[in-house]
Amino acid sequence: MNIRQLFRSSHLQWARRATFPKHIQGRLQRARQWAHSGGGTYRAVIFDMSGVLIPSPGRVAAEWELQNHIPPGTLRKAWISGGENGPWMKLMRGEITTEDFLQEFGRLCSEIVKTSVPVGSFFSLLTSDQVAKQFPVMTEAITQIRAKGLRTAVLSNNFYLPNGKSFLPLDRRQFDVVVESCLEGVCKPDPRIYKLCLERLGLQPSESIFLDDLGPNLKAATSLGIRTIQVDDPETAVKELETLLGFTMRMVIPNTGPVRETVEIPRDSLEKYLKDLLGTQSTGPLELLRFDHGQSSPTYYVRLGNHQLVLKRKPPGTFVPSTHAVEREFRIMKALANAGVPVPKVLDLCEDSGVIGMPFYLMEYCPGLIYRDPSLPGLEPSQRRAIYTAMNRVLCKIHSVDLKAAGLEDYKKHEDYIPQQMQTWIKQYRASEMGTIPAMERLMQWLPCHLPKQQKTTVVHGNFRLDNLLFHPEKAEVLAVLDWELSTLGDPLADVAFSCLAHYLPSSFPGSLLRGLRDCDLTPLGIPSAEEYLRMYCSHSEIPPPENWNFYMALSFFRMAIILQGVRKRSLPGQAGLAAAEQNEKLTEYVSNLAWDFAVKEGFRVFKEMPPQNH
Repeated sequence: MNIRQLFRSSHLQWARRATFPKHIQGRLQRARQWAHSGGGTYRAVIFDMSGVLIPSPGRVAAEWELQNHIPPGTLRKAWISGGENGPWMKLMRGEITTEDFLQEFGRLCSEIVKTSVPVGSFFSLLTSDQVAKQFPVMTEAITQIRAKGLRTAVLSNNFYLPNGKSFLPLDRRQFDVVVESCLEGVCKPDPRIYKLCLERLGLQPSESIFLDDLGPNLKAATSLGIRTIQVDDPETAVKELETLLGFTMRMVIPNTGPVRETVEIPRDSLEKYLKDLLGTQSTGPLELLRFDHGQSSPTYYVRLGNHQLVLKRKPPGTFVPSTHAVEREFRIMKALANAGVPVPKVLDLCEDSGVIGMPFYLMEYCPGLIYRDPSLPGLEPSQRRAIYTAMNRVLCKIHSVDLKAAGLEDYKKHEDYIPQQMQTWIKQYRASEMGTIPAMERLMQWLPCHLPKQQKTTVVHGNFRLDNLLFHPEKAEVLAVLDWELSTLGDPLADVAFSCLAHYLPSSFPGSLLRGLRDCDLTPLGIPSAEEYLRMYCSHSEIPPPENWNFYMALSFFRMAIILQGVRKRSLPGQAGLAAAEQNEKLTEYVSNLAWDFAVKEGFRVFKEMPPQNH
């Protein structure tokens, strides 16, 4: 990294870029002319790291000086002191240790401002996970470049950390070639390091595009015949790269669509709130999409600059008690993340309805796969079994959370979970009742009379099912458990039973609600039966199989019927987005009949186990 250019991206320069400056527009136009004139076929893209893939040291330094009341430009002056033989350049060539660098760098800073400067604090910030995070737009671009068969490389001026490892906070699997200055003993703009990268790629200079934020580094690459892009802003650089390569690098966000007028939110006030929260002048317009999954509480994909977020808010209108509790959902997700449960990282809870009209919370967007069809079409039997096994194990993980250690002992704790829940659900049903359903009336009489004894109290998800899990795209790993708004503390078997609902529903059941497996031959598909799934859970949790399993299934379908009834009620004034619930008024009755079938089975089991009476 050229010393005199290190701090070129000042705090103010990072605050602009809502539109393309003239020199950016000129570069884009030249790129189009090159592409249209058949200027060459590119086979690789080479990325600098700092300032291209992650924030530049200049930007981090400017913000750190401001926060620590250090005169602006202090770090820059110390950085350029000594030129090519200064401590910074020696560090990047691997010629001195981090300890020696900090000692010499601290001395230089102290001489400049005539007081002690905590340079160790700056170095820790620069290399922290909080700051050294890859820009999402660049992650997307690399994914698309590799998908098109092009090679990728990172060519970085970096350094050794105190632990002896090189500073490269990137997933190395993104790149075919990684060239690090501290390992090679040579830095950009020395032509040797570019030639080394090309040699390892096995390509000619004209077959590569190089992205860097510093002019001297780009000039050196150009002199070798490499096509270059100067990165003033990652978003703009990607647009220029798209023009050169001739394909888009923006991934489509799955399961999203435009925000309908009925669930629109004020964008200006949201954007102001986000900029205050994120502490940055993000570039580019606010992008807002609505997820078509999880429709009871409107959920949005939000993009502002390099930040990709998910916003979940309460729906408009009135609700039955205890539903759509985004505040509680935020709390439990934050606690479970610290307990090792895979959940999205929550960022902030906003209870001020003045921002977008309703309370909401924000979490980081986590890309992955959601399997909506429980039959998992397109997968091999072994893959299907692995998916269900991963689902089972993550449920065991949730139920094994130490409530005291997680700070959740008071999270809606009920000594008698099911009796308390029964009272709540019956109230909810009566509040949304639209007519008499005989099976529901029988269940409301039968269930309270056959309550099981709760064996233990755990976190209960409340809506645990396959399509509320986010999976890794390449392996059977649960990246995040979603939709915690019905969570509480209670009987873990309620979660296990609820996760088996699909086994007893037909595949024709509306997919926007929950597709079923009842008419599928599970054995050749590799999908465990409900009974096998239960045994798997009991084995993983080291508990005996419950005798009263049919009760838990009856309870789960009873709950599902109440949820469907509430959705139907809300759909009448246009409050909910589940069109299938509007179209089929028999859904609640159908599910309540399934619940009663299990209640009858449980009744027969109890009857058979009764001791004979002597007359």
